Amino acid sequence: MSSLTTKKLHAVCIPYPAQGHITPMMKLAKLLHYRGFHITFVNTEYNHRRLLNSRGSDSLTGLEDFRFATIPDGLPHSDSDATQSIPALCDSTSKTCLAPFRDLLSSLNNDDPTLPPVSCIISDGVMSFTVAVAEELGIPEILFWTTSACGYLCYAHFQRLVDQGIIPLKDESYLTNRYLDKIGMDWLQGMKDVRLKDFPSFVRTTDPDDLMFNFMMNEASRVSKASALILNTFEELEVEVLEVLRTMFDPLPIYTVGSLALLCNQMKQSPAIKSIDSNLWKEDDRSLKWLDTKAPGSVVYVNFGSITVMSTEQLREFAWGLAESDHAFLWVIRPDLEGGDSAVLPPEFVELTSKRSLLSTWVPQEQVLSHPSIGGFLTHCGWNSTLESIVSGVPMICWPFFAEQQTNCRFSCVKWEIGMEIDSNVKRGEVAALVRELMEGERGKKMKMKAGVWKDRAEKATNPAGGSSYVNLEKIVKDVLSL
Repeated sequence: MSSLTTKKLHAVCIPYPAQGHITPMMKLAKLLHYRGFHITFVNTEYNHRRLLNSRGSDSLTGLEDFRFATIPDGLPHSDSDATQSIPALCDSTSKTCLAPFRDLLSSLNNDDPTLPPVSCIISDGVMSFTVAVAEELGIPEILFWTTSACGYLCYAHFQRLVDQGIIPLKDESYLTNRYLDKIGMDWLQGMKDVRLKDFPSFVRTTDPDDLMFNFMMNEASRVSKASALILNTFEELEVEVLEVLRTMFDPLPIYTVGSLALLCNQMKQSPAIKSIDSNLWKEDDRSLKWLDTKAPGSVVYVNFGSITVMSTEQLREFAWGLAESDHAFLWVIRPDLEGGDSAVLPPEFVELTSKRSLLSTWVPQEQVLSHPSIGGFLTHCGWNSTLESIVSGVPMICWPFFAEQQTNCRFSCVKWEIGMEIDSNVKRGEVAALVRELMEGERGKKMKMKAGVWKDRAEKATNPAGGSSYVNLEKIVKDVLSL
């Protein structure tokens, strides 16, 4: 038996197959590898192909103790380079992935004597079919919810919304008659002043059999079957919510390890580990060089994430709003941003703003947000983007689109005081006014100051000298994964 087999604990990490889930799981996997774990990182076959296309043919070769594996996602084969249908993915992974995942773990345990036996499974919170395999093998199952804690708390209360007759909505008029604004959630501890409007977008349904609402409700309820819950947040940011969650799921251990990016920055990574990355799109390195030419705090960064789609009209309103703001901007426009079609901006807009803008399909976002020239972030409020903005001390304009982005937006604007919400029915005049306020107004200055305070707190949480997130990561290794 090799020394690798006898000495290494073996963690199998399986993210939900979308960019916003793969990225934090990869960071967690690297942190565990740095602490001595053998890692098997499991992508779907579809995303494996996308990563090879994005990162290069040798990018997933891996190392002796950091390897990649794949399972099918159950959807028809496709060679497209875009995020798959989220409802279709959720339905398919929950129904078809258990058997191939079980077969994969059997192969890892039996087919290669040089591999250490699987010690634990770290699964995305919405890939909880893995719990059954962990139970069969008698090993710890750790669920990693890549949402905010406040977002997860909302999901954990979906069943109560049903029990109280709040969801499903009675009819379509409830989506437009301000019903969502009027229904307060005073009974929801830890989330003061949150309205039904601020719950994840899946509550906006009149269908009792709505796929996404029921999928998220069921996945959230399965946390109690896990050995532990990991959240990519930090204690001070969501302290009241975390207190409620720990009471709800006692004695389940809940570990906050955010920001994972800050923890990863502390590692002395070898070139081989640094080369392992998780971006499904090719990054445009021009962005950082372009930012180097701009004055400190002068550029608005615009990115609506990996899933958001918008209409042609919405795209144009954002474009002309940015043009009318008279501020420089770096705008990430995925090819599939515009309703799944190839996003095309008006030629006259491109010509008018060419001297103060850069348009890109994908950028190294963490490096962009931490660049001195960035003064604000127009964002969809995905949790990765929100936390990266907090870590960088950058205030936000929030245009939530999907899932718990509505919840993140509410907390950013009201609780943390680092954001301003833009109406879902976006208009160019509002875009221009909010950008100017963000970049030069009194409210923008206050938000910038508050963002700096949260940045300091995030850094304190990951400080090796007793920071809560740093300590919690060590606890995971000691208390849970070493069982």
